[in-house]
Amino acid sequence: MPKYWATFGLDLHVEVDPASGRRAGLEHALRDAIRDGRLAPRTLLPSTRALAAETGLSRNTVSAAYDQLVAEGYLTARRGSGTSVADVTATPAEAPRSRGDAVAPRHDLRPGRPDVTTFPSAAWMRSTRRVLGTASPSVYGYGDPRGAPELRAALAAHLGRTRGVLATADQIVVTSGAVQALSLLARVVGAGPKPEVAMEDPGLRFHREVVRRAGARVLPLPVDGRGARTDLLGGDAYAEAGAVVVTPAHQYPSGVTLHPSRRHALADWARGGGGLVVEDDYDGEFRYDRQPVGALQGMAPEHVAYLGTASKTLGPGLRLAWLVLPRHLVGPVVDAKRHADHHTESLGQLVLADLITSHAYDRHVRACRLRYRRRRDLLVSRLAPAAVQDAAPLALQAVPSALQAVPLALQGMAPVFEGSAPVAVQGVAAGLHAMVTLPPGGPDEAAVLAACAARGVAVQGLAGHWHAPDDAPGRPQGLIVGYGTPTEAAYPAALDALVAALRA
Repeated sequence: MPKYWATFGLDLHVEVDPASGRRAGLEHALRDAIRDGRLAPRTLLPSTRALAAETGLSRNTVSAAYDQLVAEGYLTARRGSGTSVADVTATPAEAPRSRGDAVAPRHDLRPGRPDVTTFPSAAWMRSTRRVLGTASPSVYGYGDPRGAPELRAALAAHLGRTRGVLATADQIVVTSGAVQALSLLARVVGAGPKPEVAMEDPGLRFHREVVRRAGARVLPLPVDGRGARTDLLGGDAYAEAGAVVVTPAHQYPSGVTLHPSRRHALADWARGGGGLVVEDDYDGEFRYDRQPVGALQGMAPEHVAYLGTASKTLGPGLRLAWLVLPRHLVGPVVDAKRHADHHTESLGQLVLADLITSHAYDRHVRACRLRYRRRRDLLVSRLAPAAVQDAAPLALQAVPSALQAVPLALQGMAPVFEGSAPVAVQGVAAGLHAMVTLPPGGPDEAAVLAACAARGVAVQGLAGHWHAPDDAPGRPQGLIVGYGTPTEAAYPAALDALVAALRA
């Protein structure tokens, strides 16, 4: 009975040049594969019997080739362990580092990143076991572009209970991350009669680029101390705006919460035929000093698309986000999703659904909320100790309202910048970042960022968040400081380096 290559325990692709001779050809093929990295160190090779049958060579020929390469140091052979590629081999020259391969900073205080070491591995594994024990084989086939019914039902209940979102499972579309959700909405709006999208200024530059690449034109919507200037949407400048993207619970990057009057103005604009409101609730679960502000979607559910994500609560690596859509948009968005990637990965959806329905997700979010609040309090106490009571960083009492914007006039200490007005910390009532505004008299933002970089501290400047890159007169300068990424052990040292950089 003939033997086929598919029956062997290990697959190995080698091309033996018959012109070199059988043994020499095999030696050359294996040697070249090891030298150029196609066979990595410690790679286990097939047995001599298996490789002989696969290549059509005799077993003695394969054994002789293996012995020669062992003698040359390319292979190692141990009784009972087989033959493998040796650890010490000639390595190819290191490829030049591309501009996108950034070296990890020593102190990572970049915003928009959670502490992924807090991922609830044990709870996720328990949910995974339950899912694998009960799921039908169809879960490994093609899924529904709208998302798994189990997750959509769980999200409808969870969002109604925790964020005040009014929705049924049929109005929810699960996406492969918040970026895809925004892209799908921009694609639908861009194909409509009003192809422009208003976006907050300052705001996240990457999201603006996502909208542009989806085919829509971006209009800047100014942000002030009350949040986005939604009162401007009825003006001529926004006559062609088919949608507006806002972060009402915790504006990025300023951290301000959208004022009630602005919320009503936004809902009135949408209900009056102005367009679609896209509510990006990227970190709405993390409110520290009082109850979270309810979702704007509850005010006008047929005019607001609510965008939520697991990236901040669990981790961006899951690639799970969701849209709660007005009913008339479900069909167009599902069609766009089908043609984007057909459907989001199914198994993770079912695990998240189990995590939510078992309330393990709630417990995890509450634990993260306490952990991030302690980090927030420590950040403010280092920059403005007078604003926090002695026991406040680890206690659960309300933090003074002064934390909404606190000056760096340190208790019994000189200001960070001698001889100038103090900087201020704002936007710390929620989320995973704070904005540190710099005094008008200097030093400027670029100098402070350079001082941070010199101490291995990675933060973001405010300049890159404006729609127009040039410096406008009177435009504030500042830093966006994230406190989610460092581990618990590394966070105090990161703050030490930040304070040192600000005083440098």
